[in-house]
Formats: sequence, structure tokens, C-alpha cells
Amino acid sequence: MSFVSNAVMTGFSTGIALQIITGVLKDAPGYKPEGHNKLYQLGNWLWHVGDWRLAAALTAVTTSGVWAAARAVRRLEPVALLIARVTVSVTVALPAADGELVQDIAAIPSTPPSFTAPDLTAAPDLSAAPHLLRGAVSVALVALAQAVGIAPSLPDPDGTRSDINGDFRSQGYANLAGGLFQALPSGGSLSRTGVAVSAGARTRWAGVVSGVFLALVVLLCGSLAERTPMPVIGGLILVVGGELIRGKRHDILRVLLTAWMSAGAMVLTFVATTRLPLQQAVILGAALSLILYCAQAARQAKLVALVRADDGHWRTAEPAAALPPGGHRPRLRGIVVLRRAAPHRGPASRPDGARGAVLILVVRALPDVPLSAMIKLPDRYARHLGDQDGRLVLCGVQPSLAHLLQRSGTADRLGDGGVVPATPELLGGLEEAWVAARERTSRPPHHGSDMR
Repeated sequence: MSFVSNAVMTGFSTGIALQIITGVLKDAPGYKPEGHNKLYQLGNWLWHVGDWRLAAALTAVTTSGVWAAARAVRRLEPVALLIARVTVSVTVALPAADGELVQDIAAIPSTPPSFTAPDLTAAPDLSAAPHLLRGAVSVALVALAQAVGIAPSLPDPDGTRSDINGDFRSQGYANLAGGLFQALPSGGSLSRTGVAVSAGARTRWAGVVSGVFLALVVLLCGSLAERTPMPVIGGLILVVGGELIRGKRHDILRVLLTAWMSAGAMVLTFVATTRLPLQQAVILGAALSLILYCAQAARQAKLVALVRADDGHWRTAEPAAALPPGGHRPRLRGIVVLRRAAPHRGPASRPDGARGAVLILVVRALPDVPLSAMIKLPDRYARHLGDQDGRLVLCGVQPSLAHLLQRSGTADRLGDGGVVPATPELLGGLEEAWVAARERTSRPPHHGSDMR
């Protein structure tokens, strides 16, 4: 999940917020939209305004209005949602207005869930495991992806970075424990987090406190909670979902203005979240992030020539099409790999005709991954330069790469001084390689060799 791009997470989070909204479209005005696509449902819901139930729609609008009025008062802002729910629920319940209540959907139990321990004496029946595996993985993907989406949407107030691994472990422990108390699988929720933050939540204890109070409400006031009108809940959830989308507007604009590939990935993830099951949308988003990462890495791979000026400073230049020949006067070209290296590319300068030339290749920025291409390319180039009585020097070599060069025999082919270790100083190894190369190219040419 650490490699999922910001563009993909923005599209996913916005799609989840839209799903929160479409999930209560029926409750708010009393009209259930048609279609499976969330965008189509939203359009169908707006198109059939005439089919809305007037009492339910007015209740939802009133709930939103009371919330906005309470939120405008600074001292009432943390409890604006609670004020709107209680005020409108009591107002609607007194005249017995026509509308669906919570009790019309399900009864709220007045007793805590009972503990159910697994039967450890019986032999385990694994026949259902293949049928449950797909659903279990899907639920886990959706829960974890939503948890990851919350961090960038609602960062920690103190500015610290969220511990995603800690969040994942906590969700796993909670679901393992909840399974012993007949609990449904659960995970991070943008809607619940949005409600908590709007109520003034600042630390993780907000979840603990809200859980304790929810248990007390269920045990002591379950019958009263059952009389909450569904349009009130629908109006509040519409407010929460709208606030979540509003909070993403800057991220959406930033992605749209950054690059067309990022914008395309965001839009595709958003559309997938509204059309596909969430677990498939998560997998698609991960695949899009991988494609973006590879495309970015390919664009960043670049070979740049470092030219030593008369004042001793290094300046960047375009690599020469061919290496110049060596001679009494040093004519060296240092090639440095910026950011990441493309293993399939190799040095851009051809060694043909570079009699006696010394090529210094800075490999400090190469990825610390044991790739065979990282061994094959310098070995092949060293062989070509050796045929021209030239030499290849690798400087800025990390210990892991030096070990691979030694094991593969490439270090022997490069010879003494052909592998210059990396130093803490920036381009420190380059200075050492430069001095050695100057000594080599300044020597008189060997008898019979043509080095000009």
C-alpha cells in the first residue's frame, strides 16, 4: 500500500465518499434510485425529484439546516451533528410525521452480545474454507484500503506520520476479538472518521470513548434510538459525505494540474470505485499505481556527462555520441547516473575508436538491488574498451554491488583501481577516479599503440 500513488488514493477516497452519499439516497428523500453504477444512481436520484416524498425530503433538509446553524456557532461546532439529530428527531416524532424509522428496519437489542468461544474439541471442518477465502480476502482488502485512504484525507493533528502497519495490526486484533462476540468484520471508515473529526476528535481515544458511549446508548436507550427517523440519518450522512468530497477538492485540483497520466489514473480509479466491487477497484488502483511508478522511473533514468572545468569544478553536459581517444593530454568523460538507472540502457557513448580512453562511470545512484543487468553491462563495456586499449572505472560503488562485481569476476576484468568505493562526500569517489585516470592518460603511449 506504500506504493499506491496519491492520484490513485485521491480517486479511491472520492469514490468512497460518493458511495457513502449514494448509500443514503433512499433514506433522505424516501426515493430509491435505480441502477448499479453510483454515478448513475446519483443522476437518477436528481432526475426524479418529483418522486421524492415531501415529508422525508423536508426532514433531511431541516436536519442539514440545523447542522449548518449549529456548526456556525464556534462552541456548538463539535456537537453540531448531535444537536441536529436530537432536535429534528424529537420534532418529527412528536407530531408522528409520516416517515421510516430505525425500528422499521431492525430492532436494537438492549443486551450486550454474548461471548461465543470456538469448539476446540470437535475436529475442524475445512470444507467451507474455499468458499469463504475469496470473500475474506475481499473484505480485508476493502477494510485496509479504506484505512489507508483516511490518513491522507484526515492527517494527524500533531503532524506526525500515521503508522499504517500499526493500523493494520489493530484492525486484525479487533476483528479477531470481535469474532468471539458475533461482530461483523469492520475496518477504517471515512464516514465515521469524518463524524468524529467534526465532533472535535483529536486523538485515538475518541474511538474508545465513542465506543463506550455507543454501548451505553444501546443498553440504556435502545428503544429511543429505534425511533430515530431515517431521513434524519440520511441527511446527516449526506452532510458527512459532502464534507469529505469538499475536503478532497484541493487534492483533485492538484492532481489534475500535475500530469495527464496522474489525472487519468485518478479518474479511472474513481470510475472503478463507482462501478466495480470495492475489492476489484482496490486491485485496479494498485495496478495503476505500479504503471505510474514504472513510467516515472523510466522518465527519470538519464545519463549525464560530467566535465571537469579548468577551475576544478564539475559541470553537467550531454553525453558524447562516441568516446574521444585518449592521449598525452587528458580527455576524459565522466558519466553519472541521475536518480535511477535504466538497466537496459547502459552508457550512451560508443567506445569505437576510443583508443586509450578512460571512461569513469558513477554508479552511486544505481538501485541497491542484485540485478544481473548491473553486472552484465559494465562487464561488456569494459571488454569493448579493453579491445581499444582503454579502461572502464566504476566509482561510487556500494558494498553490495562491489560484492557482486567480485563474485562475477567483473572486478578482475576492471583491474586495479577499476572499482572505487563510495564515500560519504558527494562525488568523493569521482575525484579519486579522476586522479587515477589522469595518471593513466598522461603516460607516454606504449610502443605500437596509436593513442592521440
